[in-house]
Amino acid sequence: MLVSFSVAPSGTGSDDGSVHNDGSVRDAVAAAVRIVRESGLPNHTDAMFTTIEGDWDSVFDVIKRATEAVGAYGSRVSLVLKADIRPGWSGELTAKLERLEAALEGQERPAPQI
Repeated sequence: MLVSFSVAPSGTGSDDGSVHNDGSVRDAVAAAVRIVRESGLPNHTDAMFTTIEGDWDSVFDVIKRATEAVGAYGSRVSLVLKADIRPGWSGELTAKLERLEAALEGQERPAPQI
């Protein structure tokens, strides 16, 4: 399965200077991404989401730990999840993009008009 998630703190931050005057949550996000990367699961982080590939238990354990880490930066945590559950498939973190790129390269006709 692939699970994309976004996690961010809100509310009162901690007293260690982790809340930035510019409204940034970069330190909180860095704490979450660090947990994802240390998990050893295939992952990708972009400007909006982090995507992890693995089985239910492994993926949701990492998301839980990442969410708990972000909780140290505020009194509340917002968590957004989107999952692609496809039993028997693996390597989809990159394979889906490879299939898309192949389709784009092979496309010779314009998209239909709506």
